[in-house]
Amino acid sequence: MTVQRQVSVWLIVLGAFIAFMWLFADIMLPFIAGIVLAYFLDPVADALERLKLPRLAATLVIVLTSIFVLVLVLLLVVPLIGDQIGKFAERLPSNVSTLVTLFNDLAPVWLKEALAKTSSTLPASGSDIAAKAAVWIASLLQSILTGGLALFNLMSLLIITPLVTFYMLNDWDRMVERIDGWVPRDHVDTVRGVARDINAAMAGFIRGQGTVCMLLGIFYAVALISAGLNFGLLIGLTAGLLSFIPFVGAAIGGILAIATALVQFWPDWVQILIIAGIFGFGQFIEGNFLSPKLVGQSIGVHPVWLMFALLAFGYLFGFAGILLAVPLAAAIGVLSRFFLNKYLGSKLYLGVRKRRQPAPPKGG
Repeated sequence: MTVQRQVSVWLIVLGAFIAFMWLFADIMLPFIAGIVLAYFLDPVADALERLKLPRLAATLVIVLTSIFVLVLVLLLVVPLIGDQIGKFAERLPSNVSTLVTLFNDLAPVWLKEALAKTSSTLPASGSDIAAKAAVWIASLLQSILTGGLALFNLMSLLIITPLVTFYMLNDWDRMVERIDGWVPRDHVDTVRGVARDINAAMAGFIRGQGTVCMLLGIFYAVALISAGLNFGLLIGLTAGLLSFIPFVGAAIGGILAIATALVQFWPDWVQILIIAGIFGFGQFIEGNFLSPKLVGQSIGVHPVWLMFALLAFGYLFGFAGILLAVPLAAAIGVLSRFFLNKYLGSKLYLGVRKRRQPAPPKGG
């Protein structure tokens, strides 16, 4: 098969995949979630197999334990988060107004004058921002409840996802072996090398960064609650979840936490600095201990490319697209580097070297 025909075949496969996802995006969430969970938990199943536990038994232990933990989270944590979301949205306008008042009282004159050039009524602008933010959050919560996470889809997540996870986790090694048997033998070494690189990039993000996010979310939530911050559970878990995108989780979580601390504790600067120190310490342990150990030195996915992939896939395919964004971004990154290396070693890049002309004979 010529190179052109191979490219055509893969483009057709890619087009079919995009069309399939676009047509069935509304029902793909529990299946994609199950596949992602199976990939995340496959090393645990392999570890249990090394302890002489059969694959089926290992899969049952993992899935049942996961369901037990999920039920505990739904019963204990979700009601608290829902209550904090409601109260946070309710207090948002008054909190923003308080922050505007603090700004007017404490900001230097030159900064007020600079802002006055763009808005003649800063307090009114703050009130408008607060009102718009409250309306936006209310509409967001309503869309979550009536859209992609409606009751039917939530039930499908709770019922179908564990089943998909069980079957995929039980058959994972056999599926990998079967797919490896379909690879053309002339290219098997190349395909296996690319697949290993893709797996390393995916594992770094899905397993490594996912574990970092969970640990950071627990740390931020416990630390903020211990410091007495209002909505500490909500802000801490949000910061941990958004830490999947480098720097974004700490930035958004830190801004929300410090703003809440200013409203709640002002003028107690010590308490406010404690809240800021929690996020500083969280970034320290993430950068020096968690990420080097769990994610690795480099996974080859630029943060800007990751943010674009999350937004693009989320826009096209909803929440199912967000779950696919990270593994596909990692895979595209590996394939791009592979084809770039091929291009840099090709005649198209290097060109055809001119033959050296023979030197003219002396005396002629």
